[in-house]
Amino acid sequence: MEKDYVYILALKLTTGVGDVLAKQLVSYCGSAQAVFNLPKGRLLKIPGIGPKVAEMLLNKEALSAAEKCVAACEKQAIQIIPYYHAAYPDKLKMVNDAPLVLYYKGTQNYNQRKIIGIVGTRNATQYGRQTTARIVEELKAHDALILSGLAYGIDIAAHKAALKSDLSTIGVLAGGLDMIYPAAHKGVANDMQVNGGLLTEHPPGTKPDPHHFPARNRIIAGMCDALIVVEAAAKGGALISANIAYSYNREVFAVPGELGSTYSEGCNALLRAQRALIYTDIRDIEYNMNWTPGDKEKPKAVLDLSTFTSEEQRILTVLSEFKKGVHLDELCWKTQLTINQVVTMLLNLEFSGLIESLPGKQYRLIQRI
Repeated sequence: MEKDYVYILALKLTTGVGDVLAKQLVSYCGSAQAVFNLPKGRLLKIPGIGPKVAEMLLNKEALSAAEKCVAACEKQAIQIIPYYHAAYPDKLKMVNDAPLVLYYKGTQNYNQRKIIGIVGTRNATQYGRQTTARIVEELKAHDALILSGLAYGIDIAAHKAALKSDLSTIGVLAGGLDMIYPAAHKGVANDMQVNGGLLTEHPPGTKPDPHHFPARNRIIAGMCDALIVVEAAAKGGALISANIAYSYNREVFAVPGELGSTYSEGCNALLRAQRALIYTDIRDIEYNMNWTPGDKEKPKAVLDLSTFTSEEQRILTVLSEFKKGVHLDELCWKTQLTINQVVTMLLNLEFSGLIESLPGKQYRLIQRI
């Protein structure tokens, strides 16, 4: 694995440094390694860095922990995927609070694919399980990748249906990949790695503690094109996933349920609040997503960047992902360039008529090459 992975992991493992602050540090310093080489005085000048966090970065204990993590991942054949890596999920990369690092086991390339998240109650009814199987079977015409959380109920029904239909499926875990939860699903999890895989933001050895599950749901919501809620109570993880997906501007679908049924309350509430579209069959997905059976998700348009420097190419490529514009800080951490570098190049690109500056330190690509 690349040496830089150690520094990215060290940022992730530093107490007081979350995903957003870590990306901000990289944007200010140019790389994760540069963060650990800064003196305390310069660290304290970075917004969001206080004395305690600065001390944690300077004592470099996290670097030692990161080296052990890399060794454990290599031993267990776990892929480490930093947010700037080409293998990082494209759709998730566009989310502001996306994980700094992902850990993955499997075979699936989840970019340039139609991805459907399917979630629901752990206490699925027979109707819920049958409906889930029918949804997955109908998605076979689109060769969709099925994403869920490997939990009891609707989640595991979706994974099993995908395996039966020979569709790729990925389970997003709330703990380390060496701690499959629930343990009863280890067999299914192993089968998924042949055509899909397992994904988490937690290093090996992390227990699936309760507070990890809501955070896990944002990965499911961020990776998918659309999220389908099959059955859900009035409160629970499925509704958390739906609300996160809605906030990410993903299409949310809900299967209408029987009035008065406990595990239909959540779906019916989403429909009543107009936070979800109704799902009755695959035509609802095809109409609202503008999908045609047999078509593939089109790869992103590749800009002809041969006349630009490699740094300018990185900036233009990121800008091409954001039709409405991207904030300066986000542009820095996605390109792994310092603010001074980015500001200088943005000015040159603006003079060239390729981009425009927007209020609030936002920038947008206006000329497609």
